[in-house]
Formats: sequence, structure tokens, C-alpha cells
Amino acid sequence: MKRLMMILVCLLGLVGCSSQYIMSTKDGRMIATDSKPRLDDDTGMYRYYDAEGREMLIKKDDVTQIMER
Repeated sequence: MKRLMMILVCLLGLVGCSSQYIMSTKDGRMIATDSKPRLDDDTGMYRYYDAEGREMLIKKDDVTQIMER
């Protein structure tokens, strides 16, 4: 029982540490992401995960701002 409680406490702690971000684009869209978008210097694109957990890509030039929610 103690082990189960400890696992639950750890999982809740991890969930509390995750941050959502909002990316605004040149065409006025606001894109919510589940994690901080990462820039791939080789391709010039941001890689992020959407609200449904799918990996998405967007051109660096299309993004005007990234802010933590």
C-alpha cells in the first residue's frame, strides 16, 4: 500500500511539472502545445506535440512568438 501511494505521489509531481506553450504565427493562429517546441537547426522547423499527442512541425519563419502558458 505504501508503495502504491509513493508511485501516485511521484506521478502527480511529474504531471505538475509539465508546461504548456502557445505559439503565435504570422497568419494569426494560436497553437497550443503540450511541451516546449524544439527548433531543429538542420531543417529550420519547430517540432512540438499538439493537445492530442501528435508530433507536429512548423517552419521557424511562420512563428512570431512562443510563450509559456
